[in-house]
Amino acid sequence: HRDDTLWLTPALFNPVTHEAPQALSEVKQLLIGGEALSARHVKKGLAELPNTEIINGYGPTESTTFTCCYRIPRRLEDDLSSIPIGKPIGNTQVYILDPHRNPVAIGVAGELHIGGDGLARGYWNRPELTEEKFIAHPFSKEPGARLYKTGDRARYLADGNIEFLGRLDDQVKIRGYRIELGEIETVLGQHPAIQQAVVLAREDSPGDRRLVAYVVAAVGCAPSAHELRGFLQQKLPEYMLPAAFVLLDEFPLTPSGKVDRRASPAPDARRPEQTEAYVAPRDQLEQFLVDLWQG
Repeated sequence: HRDDTLWLTPALFNPVTHEAPQALSEVKQLLIGGEALSARHVKKGLAELPNTEIINGYGPTESTTFTCCYRIPRRLEDDLSSIPIGKPIGNTQVYILDPHRNPVAIGVAGELHIGGDGLARGYWNRPELTEEKFIAHPFSKEPGARLYKTGDRARYLADGNIEFLGRLDDQVKIRGYRIELGEIETVLGQHPAIQQAVVLAREDSPGDRRLVAYVVAAVGCAPSAHELRGFLQQKLPEYMLPAAFVLLDEFPLTPSGKVDRRASPAPDARRPEQTEAYVAPRDQLEQFLVDLWQG
């Protein structure tokens, strides 16, 4: 239809950028949002679409979908790991607050709160949830003014733009360690053979909570679990390494085009992830030991 403005979720933008970027060549303004952007895919999009302005759009449904925008520059730093969500749009206010609802300093992480004309009235027939999430506006003298607690972690950058750091509820605790799932996803997304990655904490067996990484590989690539684990070992501590890697053809999506994490399949429990290549029994003694284990 030769549309010149398009909105995509990252779950749609990433595969299109990998497989058919020319499909977007007629688009003058491309907005992407709904989930955190992959800096690697954005860089590829900028290279493949020289006449397209790419904008990172952020905002929950409770704030009429749009809250912040960031017009992505044509040149990005080589070591850039995340794309900022920018600054608030008109008639919208954004605050990053600590647990005591005090503003945080530049560079310090806090919970992102939203106020302004686009704020919803609350949740339909959910007064308790409305009271929990839509709080009294501590910085406004307007009667009845409220802020929406997004549950998103963010921080101010030195230039005034905002960096999205993940969900507060994405922090999990496994074997006594607090782990940010988004941090593992970001590192996995830097692997050249990975198109997209999602990491979940699963407890498929009672008492056995572990990290599982779901990955969609780039076209023509099939990275092994051993390869991916080795890549992560160079960048993350041992306690943040997933116990299993599941290679998917594509991620299940919700009707709105976001990754449906709840629909991710359980890893195959019949064969554990191998960290080294299989070596067959090499002599009679090794074969005897194998037969004992199998028996």
